[in-house]
Amino acid sequence: MNENARQLIRLGQQTQASGHPLQAVAYYRQAVAAAPESGVAEHNLASALGDSGLWADAETHTALALRKGLDAPETWLIRGRALQGLDKADEAERAFREALKRRPAYADAHRDLAQQVWMLTGDRAKMLRAVDEALARTPQDVELWLVKAQSLETSGDVAGAWESLLALSRKQPGDARLSNFASQLALKAGHAEDALALASSAARAAPSEPVVLITLAEAQLAKGFAREALQTADALLARQPTNQHAIALKATAWRILGDARFYELYDYGSMVRRYELDTPKGWSSLAAYVDDLRKALNGVHRHKAHPFAQSLRHGSQSINILHNPLPAMRGIREALDGPIRRHMAMLGTGADALRMRNTGNYDFQGMWSVRLHSGGYHIDHVHPQGWLSSACYVETVQANGKEGWIGFGKPGSPTSPALEAEHFVEPKPGMLVLFPSYMWHGTIPFSGDQTRMTFAFDLVPGATQKSV
Repeated sequence: MNENARQLIRLGQQTQASGHPLQAVAYYRQAVAAAPESGVAEHNLASALGDSGLWADAETHTALALRKGLDAPETWLIRGRALQGLDKADEAERAFREALKRRPAYADAHRDLAQQVWMLTGDRAKMLRAVDEALARTPQDVELWLVKAQSLETSGDVAGAWESLLALSRKQPGDARLSNFASQLALKAGHAEDALALASSAARAAPSEPVVLITLAEAQLAKGFAREALQTADALLARQPTNQHAIALKATAWRILGDARFYELYDYGSMVRRYELDTPKGWSSLAAYVDDLRKALNGVHRHKAHPFAQSLRHGSQSINILHNPLPAMRGIREALDGPIRRHMAMLGTGADALRMRNTGNYDFQGMWSVRLHSGGYHIDHVHPQGWLSSACYVETVQANGKEGWIGFGKPGSPTSPALEAEHFVEPKPGMLVLFPSYMWHGTIPFSGDQTRMTFAFDLVPGATQKSV
């Protein structure tokens, strides 16, 4: 590979690492043109395309990388993720297994394979088979134990996940990632004392790591140490002023302490708003559009179980529908633009953590769809990398009390004292709800045989314009 291509790849890698994969694509395309024989250039292009949700292009360029002689496990992993994004489940599974043939203890490939098997089958034993076989060969591999623990947690066995890491975390207290995840599991399993000890251990090993500070603040809140949690959240915000999870934890500490500043961040009346979608061109009414969108979204839900590290339970989630070519999907941007801009205009600008970022413009940061069935819900959570978050309802369930409603204000991890949701919105088809990404939100479980389908997205501030 010539030096020009190497320089272009370095620029692409820097851009991709900074969170701008679409911009990185341009550098990588130039690198491919500068070194058309290079499988490495094709691999990097495929990686950025995948990070941008352009699955078909990513799959094409992994195939080209392989044809050009690059047979790396990382290339097979990217290929598997692209095929997964294209709903080619069997081919995706084969690609993940090819990655593992080349690197049998490749933790990322084990995680993606376990997730793929779980989403397709909902079978815990099948999900764990490959990682258990790998652990039998390398029983001290911490990365593989983390994959197994996450798999167990996803399948609902939080106690098993916690027990799988407990002894290992005690043997290796200096491993921040291990202690951190063990702390999160301890908290979910109801062991607040252990959670705080493990989080403190992780913080000693990695005192400036954002995820470690988040876990520490959560453990402090669980033990009733709100002032300490406030200090921890402030320490992270000093480094990352727009970290939405840190803002949420700071607000939670304020709420426990009775500080009125909580309601500056959780001003439900002005910050949580309902809008009706605009009707895109080509449809006679919003009802007709929502019906077509419902049919299109049903077509992308082919899994039986939820993915790893997501908030939904008892349902399925598609991945990145923003670039789906179906007509109803293409109409989403037009349906959303008006309500989003009306919301930004209503918010205006100000000194608080939400309004101070309002430029009057926006960019999408991912879009996905969730379909829940009986017993389905979202655990309470925030969106750490967003600015404005959303829920847009395509199919709703018959209300029994607040079943299926979205609730705001209940923290996603235990607190002492316990805190409940303070604000609720009843969903209706064609309704868009917009709210700050730092605001805790979750869904009330529902019963019956109906399904509840939404799509959602995060927004980040776009380029500044003169007025809102």
